[in-house]
Amino acid sequence: MSFFEEKNAEMDRYLETHASSEPEILKKLRRETYQKTTQPHMISGYQQGRLLTIVSQMMQPKNILEVGTFTGYATLCLAAGMTKDGKITTLDVNEDLAYLPRKYFAESEYVDQIDFKLLDAKEFLKNTDEIFDLVFIDADKENYAEYFRLIKPRTRSGSVVMFDNVLWYGKVLEENPKQRSTQVIKELNDLIAKDEDFENLILPLRDGVNFLRRK
Repeated sequence: MSFFEEKNAEMDRYLETHASSEPEILKKLRRETYQKTTQPHMISGYQQGRLLTIVSQMMQPKNILEVGTFTGYATLCLAAGMTKDGKITTLDVNEDLAYLPRKYFAESEYVDQIDFKLLDAKEFLKNTDEIFDLVFIDADKENYAEYFRLIKPRTRSGSVVMFDNVLWYGKVLEENPKQRSTQVIKELNDLIAKDEDFENLILPLRDGVNFLRRK
């Protein structure tokens, strides 16, 4: 859920009506996500989806990694900019929900370029030698700092990495948070800010996106 969606619904509607139109397949996927999942707020959503698409279209990446597929909305947004011979690897561990992204991947023009794996991301990153041009992480927050450590060696100069939910509904302002997820997100944001190999900016879009570029 976005900050404005929760605090100022009128502003949220304004932001949506002044963004580019949402492709029909994404409208259908978003609608079905709200109909058939118990936590539909986990979807990247319209505004963030437009950001992911624009970034991907600007970069034209050949190799994309997504950690946390959910229903596949962000996957399709990221796929929109990859090269014709490009590939997006998207990882999740929720077998019960896998039918939904598979359905929409099969309907999309990117069906042959999407590699959907039901696999723990830490294990994947420890065993792959691939280098990624664009990475989007929206998964279990308790592992965010570890994902950053594992993803860094899998990037090169010019690679872009994005972490979602880095404001955590404002909980990052807590001085001594009790919630483990809040502690790790604060650790992640500190690690990134101090890492001289990256340039970064936290975008206050939706629940906060930490946007990194490898120098």
